[in-house]
Amino acid sequence: MVMKRVSILVPRGAILGSIEGPRQVLSESNKYLESVGREPMFEISLAALTPETPAAGGRYRIFADKLIGEIQSTDLIIIPALDGDIPQLLEANKEFIPWIVQRYNEGADVASLCVGAFLLASTGLINGKRCATHWMFANYFRKMFPQVNLVEDKIITDENGIYSSGGAFSYLNLILYLVEKFAGRDIAVFMSKAFQIDIERRSQSPFQIFHGQKDHEDEPIIKAQEFIEKNFSDRISVEQLSSMIALSRRNFERRFKKATSNTVMEYIQRVKIEAAKKGLETGRKTVNEVMYDVGYSDPKAFRVIFKKITGLTPVEYKNRYNKESLALMEY
Repeated sequence: MVMKRVSILVPRGAILGSIEGPRQVLSESNKYLESVGREPMFEISLAALTPETPAAGGRYRIFADKLIGEIQSTDLIIIPALDGDIPQLLEANKEFIPWIVQRYNEGADVASLCVGAFLLASTGLINGKRCATHWMFANYFRKMFPQVNLVEDKIITDENGIYSSGGAFSYLNLILYLVEKFAGRDIAVFMSKAFQIDIERRSQSPFQIFHGQKDHEDEPIIKAQEFIEKNFSDRISVEQLSSMIALSRRNFERRFKKATSNTVMEYIQRVKIEAAKKGLETGRKTVNEVMYDVGYSDPKAFRVIFKKITGLTPVEYKNRYNKESLALMEY
């Protein structure tokens, strides 16, 4: 295998762990390869705009191995997660953008971690392509980059040499994915055991919390959203909502989708399932009792919708997140 030159970017406002985490996993992969008599796979460089870059509000300083102007060729660029005001961070790191684009056009792969997806999207390289980011930033991402196909539930995307990961520490799943791609499955499995990472995790749906998007100025739609959220246990129809705010059904559905990024029925379902998740996380109610509380009467339909939204069945979700269920399992 040919050694891969990896450039881990050090942007201003980067989250330190998403720089050090990939560096550690790739470095340990090299050590393990050497321990079994194989050549190391990754030549790792921290690449920055300046020799030193502050991190975590100035608590730490990251020293670059190279400035990006010194790197004329690389095989893999890793864009770490960012923390802070996104537009300001994109402005502060705009010098990375032409460099990333040029390296990609010359054959380099590019991977973004968590909120690093915003810097990746700023390059234009993923227009019309799939991308993942932290679910908490999904609505904001869609607003800034409507031309990108955001896949909110995914932990990993892989399209035309461009990769992205979901939120927070799920970036480690993408790093393992890249280790497997370049060094082999056996190395990735060993690293998953060494770092105790679930190598098969592919969805961030179980971790999502639905907050209805209300950062828009369509007051009638906000009124409809608030009605849904207060009356989710009732049977609510599109006709009822459109009549309530004096809009035609067609106009109401169009404006609702534009404002919330959900159809009316998707929004109703997500509000109901979010309430069901909370019911399953706390207390001793059965799955059926929670189901009735949120306005479902058909167990099969409830199970199908719940799994579609969360990636887990109601029973699986309760067993994973209910404190009393966990205590019984441990007992």
